Amino acid sequence: MKHIFLLEDDETLGRGISMALTGPETSVVCRTSLAKARETLSGDRFDLLILDVNLPDGSGLDLLRQVRAEGDVTPVILLTANDLELDEVTGLEAGADDYITKPFSLAVLRARVNAQLRRSVPKVSQTLTVGPFAFNFEQMDFRRDGRGVELSKTEQKLLRVLLENRGHAVPRATLVDRVWTDGAEFVEENALSVTVKRLRSKLEADPSKPEYLKPVYGIGYTWAVKS
Repeated sequence: MKHIFLLEDDETLGRGISMALTGPETSVVCRTSLAKARETLSGDRFDLLILDVNLPDGSGLDLLRQVRAEGDVTPVILLTANDLELDEVTGLEAGADDYITKPFSLAVLRARVNAQLRRSVPKVSQTLTVGPFAFNFEQMDFRRDGRGVELSKTEQKLLRVLLENRGHAVPRATLVDRVWTDGAEFVEENALSVTVKRLRSKLEADPSKPEYLKPVYGIGYTWAVKS
């Protein structure tokens, strides 16, 4: 579950953004003032901060500078009605990861948010040993019982997402979003099922009775953690 913090003084816009970003894998906490934002951030951790620049009691830039001064590297997206290049440069130099000017479409905001959340996901690095498997994504070396297994790029993406969430059910919609570039490409309805079937045929001892890449009925799939 990814936790998003939103600082937006326009309550109507804040509700709209919160509704657009809330989903099975994301939650949103919204505050309407700098003071309330500081209070919330002092006690909770978030995976992404979305900060309005112009606020009744100050500037989101001040909060951004405070966050960075404390050594916090949480991704930050700035929202502002100012579309001047100088304002954008100021925001990015203060430590923002992205900058969106109002008015904006919620679809664009959602895509920018997904991009930042993907970057903040810890990557599976070096060789990961899971049961009989040894996976190295950087070197694209995948093995079962010491035997090399060739995986396509799509199969590698799917495997990575499942391993990052091993032991937890990952919704079908989330897998499609992560594997097929945030829905920017046309995706065949059965693309996920086909990719899962191919991955099982390469990794499972008996693909018809999977021990690892298991379905979670009504939700999606999981990489099972063996006891």
